[in-house]
Amino acid sequence: MFDSLITRTRFASTGHIFFEELQNMLLDPTYPTKNSQAEQTFSTVSTLDELAKTASYSLMDTLTCDPEATADGVDHAPRQVFRGHYVPVQPTPIGDPEYVAHSKGLFDELGLADSMAESAGFVRMFSGDLSQVPAPLRKVGWATGYALSIFGTEYSQQCPFKTGNGYGDGRAISVLEAIINGRRWEMQLKGGGRTPYCRGADGRAVLRSSAREFLAQEYMHALGVPTSRSLSLYVSKTERVRRPWYSEGSTSQDPDLLVEEPVAISTRVASSFLRVGQIELFARRARKREHPSALEELEQIVLHLIDREYAEAIDGQLSTTEKVVLLAHEFRTRLALLVANWIRVGYCQGNFNSDNCAAGGFTLDFGPFGFCEAFDPFFQPWTGGGQHFAFLNQPAAAERNFAMFCAALQPLLASNREASQQLDTIRNGFVAVMQKELENMWAAKLGLERFAPSLFSELVNLMVQTPVDYTIFFRELSSVPDDIKPLKKSFYRHTDEETDQRWFEWLVKWKSLITNRNDANNEQSRLIAGVSKQMKCVNPKYSLREWLLAPAYKRAARGDYDSIRELQAVMTQPYAEQSKAVEDNYYRLKPPEYCDLGGVSHMSCSS
Repeated sequence: MFDSLITRTRFASTGHIFFEELQNMLLDPTYPTKNSQAEQTFSTVSTLDELAKTASYSLMDTLTCDPEATADGVDHAPRQVFRGHYVPVQPTPIGDPEYVAHSKGLFDELGLADSMAESAGFVRMFSGDLSQVPAPLRKVGWATGYALSIFGTEYSQQCPFKTGNGYGDGRAISVLEAIINGRRWEMQLKGGGRTPYCRGADGRAVLRSSAREFLAQEYMHALGVPTSRSLSLYVSKTERVRRPWYSEGSTSQDPDLLVEEPVAISTRVASSFLRVGQIELFARRARKREHPSALEELEQIVLHLIDREYAEAIDGQLSTTEKVVLLAHEFRTRLALLVANWIRVGYCQGNFNSDNCAAGGFTLDFGPFGFCEAFDPFFQPWTGGGQHFAFLNQPAAAERNFAMFCAALQPLLASNREASQQLDTIRNGFVAVMQKELENMWAAKLGLERFAPSLFSELVNLMVQTPVDYTIFFRELSSVPDDIKPLKKSFYRHTDEETDQRWFEWLVKWKSLITNRNDANNEQSRLIAGVSKQMKCVNPKYSLREWLLAPAYKRAARGDYDSIRELQAVMTQPYAEQSKAVEDNYYRLKPPEYCDLGGVSHMSCSS
């Protein structure tokens, strides 16, 4: 029954770009024009009153509020939340907010006039003050709880109450759901103040981490990787907090001093902010029968997830049992593709716990992330992450998160043995699906029609032993060079003749796979040019390197935002051949002075 149902269900790829689709989009010179023409059919939103007309608060209107919550949202002290899907919370505005940046691309997509980003009402709302928003916008936001699993192991002891009832959005407060241009968007303030889940912290984010997340979301979207999006970034001119961080020039693994930093609020946007850990929370309560409505609340949150993230893929007329099986199948596809995309662009999430895994299958929570420079399969920017969250171990971490997701769905299938077995089969098939996506990804990066295991294995060994810069190497390879000289631009140290010879022999083998294609209609030069063009659509030229980020957010802390805006401009065109000045500044190896530097080469946190 369920196999045939899966076969005939159309799985949507909206927002989840496959490599062929990514190539077609970037190779089509009319794509931006066609896209902008479509957007021009929508009226531009120029005021907060016009934005208010798009409001549609599905989560608060259809799910269950914490029965112990206060209606006015004045609920900022840490406490246990035992039931309900959300807690109404008033954000805490930052003092004297100042504009830093906004996403012109997302504003255009939403039909928002750029002028809104610096208008008084918009700045007030998206720096945390909801007191004057026009109806039907609401004067309270909401925070949600979730559970914690680390690499497939359930935890509750880190919760201050030792129960797990204190985990959740400690400083992230959603303030708006809106239907704009036919799509539902949720807008969430990162650093919006304390919530019942704050666990004693201050609920603030500093400019350093806010700028990192703002730019990372812009960059990931431009790369074609499914991600939450950046809307706006504001900093307080008067409010500062103290955070542990690294002293100038420190090579310590852990922060060695307290630094006073300006607070900021970034607004991130997604179709929802539902997480695997959130589904887990309600499943744990259902399994333990913590309250009479526990199983019902689990079913409600799962159906809400399907409505928010999978409506195009799962027929709303199906039974809950059928929907749950299809949900697992679709999420498996999205999660595997997401992680393959991460590896394609050199991204390491750093802290890929279940609470940092979006149930919609996109990148969420840019904390101690990093982009691989000198290639290392065990690259991990977070000193607390361990090898289990390292760069090429991310597929294994994804498999553990997927297993926890499936376990969370099982209580809904307890009375249907066939569906429960089908869910087990889907869960057990994750490794094979993940492997297929990885092989497709590596083939695309190498311009091959199919994955070549021995060639790839030899390449990985050479990349580690040399070592090479991950981004620069694949971009130079995308030009399909005749010799290894262009590839040496990516080498972090001088190589001897023996190593050079091994590289040359590998290059010859690789090119033979490209040029020996059965393609009678193409001359070899035309064939190579086509392969090169395709490779440059999956191998970006520019990477969001931490040693570029650090000086930008340091200057921003002194009130100079030009570097952040320049980075934004460069990183929103990561595949493009930009000016010589941009290439000289941004397309180069990591300078030696940044190697082993705390807060750049590694970090213990990013608050």
